[in-house]
Amino acid sequence: MSVQQPPWSPPVRTAEEPVLKLYNSLTRTKTEFVPSSGRHVKWYNCGPTVYDASHMGHARNYVTQDILRRIVSDYFGYDVHFVMNITDIDDKIILRARQNHLVERFREQHKALTPDLLDGILSSWLSYVQSKVSKGLPHGEKPAPGAEQESWPTLVARFQDKSWKQDCLKRDEKFEMHFTAANKTFTAIQSSREALENGQCGEEAAHALVDESRDIIALTLDKEQGSTVTDHSIFRSLSAYWEDQFFQDMRRLRVRDPDTLTRVTEYVPEIVSFVDGIIKNGYAYEDDGSVYFDTRAFDKADTHDYAKLEPWSKGNRELLEEGEGALSVATGRRSAADFALWKASKPGEPSWPSPWGPGRPGWHIECSVMASAVFGDNMDIHSGGIDLAFPHHDNEMAQSEAYHNCSAWVNYFLHTGHLHIEGLKMSKSLKNFITIDEILQRFSARQLRLAFLSQLWNAKVDFSEALMTGEVRSIETMFNNFFTTVKALVSQAQAEGPRLDGTHRYGDAEKELTARLHDAQAAFRAALCDSFNTPEALDVLRELVSRANVYINSRGGALEISVVERIARWTGQMLRMFGLGEGEASPEIGWGQEIAGAGTREEILMPYLRTLSSFRDGVRKVAIAKGDLALGEILALSDRLRDTDLVPLGVALDDQEDGKALVKLVPPAELIRARDEKRAQEQAKAARKAAAVEAERQKKVQKLERGRVPPQELFRPPHVDAGLYSSWSAEGLPLTDREGKELSKNQAKKVKKDWDLQRRLHEEFLAWQKETQ
Repeated sequence: MSVQQPPWSPPVRTAEEPVLKLYNSLTRTKTEFVPSSGRHVKWYNCGPTVYDASHMGHARNYVTQDILRRIVSDYFGYDVHFVMNITDIDDKIILRARQNHLVERFREQHKALTPDLLDGILSSWLSYVQSKVSKGLPHGEKPAPGAEQESWPTLVARFQDKSWKQDCLKRDEKFEMHFTAANKTFTAIQSSREALENGQCGEEAAHALVDESRDIIALTLDKEQGSTVTDHSIFRSLSAYWEDQFFQDMRRLRVRDPDTLTRVTEYVPEIVSFVDGIIKNGYAYEDDGSVYFDTRAFDKADTHDYAKLEPWSKGNRELLEEGEGALSVATGRRSAADFALWKASKPGEPSWPSPWGPGRPGWHIECSVMASAVFGDNMDIHSGGIDLAFPHHDNEMAQSEAYHNCSAWVNYFLHTGHLHIEGLKMSKSLKNFITIDEILQRFSARQLRLAFLSQLWNAKVDFSEALMTGEVRSIETMFNNFFTTVKALVSQAQAEGPRLDGTHRYGDAEKELTARLHDAQAAFRAALCDSFNTPEALDVLRELVSRANVYINSRGGALEISVVERIARWTGQMLRMFGLGEGEASPEIGWGQEIAGAGTREEILMPYLRTLSSFRDGVRKVAIAKGDLALGEILALSDRLRDTDLVPLGVALDDQEDGKALVKLVPPAELIRARDEKRAQEQAKAARKAAAVEAERQKKVQKLERGRVPPQELFRPPHVDAGLYSSWSAEGLPLTDREGKELSKNQAKKVKKDWDLQRRLHEEFLAWQKETQ
């Protein structure tokens, strides 16, 4: 009979693994994430309209989407195909490019400051005040036509009143922007008048006036001459320039490039075909060269619903008109909710051929066509800023489902929350934005990512100075210090070799810390499964590092380095997964560093630093043990090595109780800053001590100076008023007052007491004088 293995019982699961749930804007709830095709995830992200510098709103959106993308691919292991578009033709781009071109041409045409130039800009200013500024002014304070210049100084004074300004902003949210532009131009006009009167009318004066008035004269020039701009390269060059700047900013923020990048101008033939398909399916109609989506026909269809994301916004005319663009004149729409799929181009706008005549794509259609060209009739995830939910994303879904005749073009919609700076919503249209270049001059990409990670991805973010200099710096410093300490301990352990003393160091403390690591790993996964709860995930890492620090400080030389090293490596791996480090696949402890040459900085430098450190340890031991005359000098040299010579090399030596220094590699700038701060504190402390000593000396001198007068002269002029006393004893004590009457007992007692005090003070004064001679 053959030998058989005994029966095997499968293990019983004691805990269920959490499943990934996403907050889906289509349901306004957290729903389980189920990709349509195994581990493959089709993800489309709305890209920027490239007509100006990238700002903090872009950073909030694209850094956050990058973090979510990294979590899905690098942590959960899905195979993500990430597609993003570039809107390189749009009403905003057309206006900005056209106006820039016209202003530059106007500037080149005016080589001198003339009355005609001044009058022309003044005329534009008057029109701007009436059409733009007056929208926000109280009815009784709107300047009458012809009285704008006379009224302006009063309005400037009123503008300083915060409550008045807030009331104006309620009437028109762009009031502050319009008023600031108008005041800038008004000031330039006043200065130019003075320049003309003083004969300063050269090219520099003319260009100064034009430059200060750009925002205002651009509107006039575009109205008068916009239709004359026919060179399409003017529009392409503007969008190409700002696209390049956008990606430079994104790479500085460590945002990964999309797997597939699409541009609207490269998909115009596909857009024309797509629009034609929607017409054939009965959900669009042509009018005077433009094509509009028929929202009522779509909404009435049994298998379709319009505005799935925000059905309550269907009748919001302000949002609907904003979505159509500043250059749109939609006179042929059947319903106010209908939107342009194809716009007939007017003079001064780029155009492409179509069955309906020369035109250009509507804003919403571009994403539908480009995403469909890559993914087909369905995608797993569509993401973008919450401000795009209606009408842009709702219109995207409607026209895509109309074309594909499907009921669900997007399975999960992820919308990032608004960005507020110091409590105020940031908006490019209001010109109250901070560019990415400006913010990166003050904070690092890592710090910005930490700021976004510390708040929920789909919530409003309050970005403030207090957040960056407080919580963010604190988090970064905590991880920095932990990684530096653990790397030093690991290096020290490797240098010393295994401790073959017959005892293990995996006791209760080590078991407890290892259990904490396992609990943290489970809690971290649970947080990310809970719709990417990065604030909770960060707190898990911070709590684990705090526990590890307590263990390190309590165990001293008896710690088990493998437990601490394991925690540090996993923590660093999770932080790099969030995009917080340089070396994404780096095996290093910490944030990760770029590897150059044959090895890391530690591998190259540590053998030399270890030798140097051992030498220093030996010198200190000898000096302390011998206690000879060289002790002070040797210790001073040792401290100079630690505090001065090694600091520029980025080497920190931490003295330990066992006499061995813990060698740490720290960025030189951090060590220099810490050393300089310590020196500054010591100098300040020494200065305070010196000041206290000097104050005490001055106090003593003042007291001693009181003893300069001998007691025999204390009651004689000029130390008392002449005639106060009329006779004195041989010791200088007063006997009679000014009238020759003998002093009373109380008077005699008081002057005797004062005389005795002065005698003691005088003796102290003489002794002090003798010492200082």
